[in-house]
Amino acid sequence: MYAYSDLYVEKAQSALGNMLHYAVYDMGMGLSEFYSHFLSSRIAYCFGLGDPRYTVGMSGIELAMEVMHSVTGRYVETVPEYSMDKSPEYWSGWAVAYYEWCSNIPFERINEYVPIDEIRDMYDPYHEADITKFTYEIDQRIERRHEGSRLARLRAYAGISQRILSERSGVSVRMIEQYEQKKKDINRASSATVYKLSRALNCRMEDLLDN
Repeated sequence: MYAYSDLYVEKAQSALGNMLHYAVYDMGMGLSEFYSHFLSSRIAYCFGLGDPRYTVGMSGIELAMEVMHSVTGRYVETVPEYSMDKSPEYWSGWAVAYYEWCSNIPFERINEYVPIDEIRDMYDPYHEADITKFTYEIDQRIERRHEGSRLARLRAYAGISQRILSERSGVSVRMIEQYEQKKKDINRASSATVYKLSRALNCRMEDLLDN
C-alpha cells in the first residue's frame, strides 16, 4: 500500500531533492547533518503521510527553511544559486522520497538501515537506471541488515555509510561489506580491526561480535 496518492509523488520527489540540494550547496550543511534535522522535525512525519502542505505546498527551498526553523527557531535566508544540473544530493532526496512513498516505510526507519550518505553513494550507477532498480536494491539492503550483523545495525543507527565508516576506522569498505553480509566472520577478525571499528562507532568491541 502506497504512503499517499500517486498524484503527489512526483512533486514530493522534486521537493525533497531540491531541499537536500539547497541545504548542502547553498546553506553549506553536511548532508547527514541536515537530514538528521529533517528526521527529528515533525515535517518528515507529515511529509511521509503525504500532507499536501509539504509534499506539494512548498518548494524544496521552503521545506529546508521550515526544517531549520522547526529545529532552531530561526529562519534561514540564504539566497539559492539555481542550477540546471541535478546533484547527487538532489537525486538522493528524489530517490528516497519515491522509496518512502512506494514502501510506506517511514523516513526515519529507512535511515536506520540505509543512511542518507549511503544512498548518495548509490548515485552511480543508479541515477541512470529505472527507479525500480533502486527500490529493489534498498529492499535487499534492509532485508539483509534486519537479519544481519550487529556491525550493520550499529552503523545504520549511527547514520553513516560504509564509505564513511571506512574513512573513520581505516578498515576497507570491502571488508566492512563482507562483515556486514556475514561473508566473513567478525568474531574471527583481529582485535585491532574490531577495536578500530568500535572506536569509529563509539561502542564497545563486544557490541560488534555476533552471537
